[in-house]
Amino acid sequence: MKLSKMNKEEIELLSYTNIAKLFLEENKVTMNTADLFKEVCKLLELSERDYQNKIADFFQSLTTSKEFILLDDGKWDLKTNHKSKKIDMDDLYEEKDDLSDEDYDIEDEETDEEDEFNSIDDEDEYAEDDLSDLTILNEDELEDSE
Repeated sequence: MKLSKMNKEEIELLSYTNIAKLFLEENKVTMNTADLFKEVCKLLELSERDYQNKIADFFQSLTTSKEFILLDDGKWDLKTNHKSKKIDMDDLYEEKDDLSDEDYDIEDEETDEEDEFNSIDDEDEYAEDDLSDLTILNEDELEDSE
């Protein structure tokens, strides 16, 4: 189905994202949100006020649709125009197995950080000496204090 061969009534039956999808397919271009929605509005003969009131919803529709992809340059394109790289999980594990033990020096770093965190200095605000002035109250004493 081509937009150029559709009349206004047929186009009005489509969602904004379907119109945008057909537009991008037909014209083989990438466009930013504003320009793409201007084309949609032009096809639907919507006013500038409609454009301003509905552009946020259009943007949300594009971001939640699985048919569109936002490129690094801020322009939208169809996901079908982009290949995703498939990763074989077995290859990942094989690469990891090929690394020597020297490549994994993570445990020593974590242990040093944990030791620093768990050690209590004499001046530490959470040291046991600071708890000596605390009093344990039972429920009746709590109610009386309120």
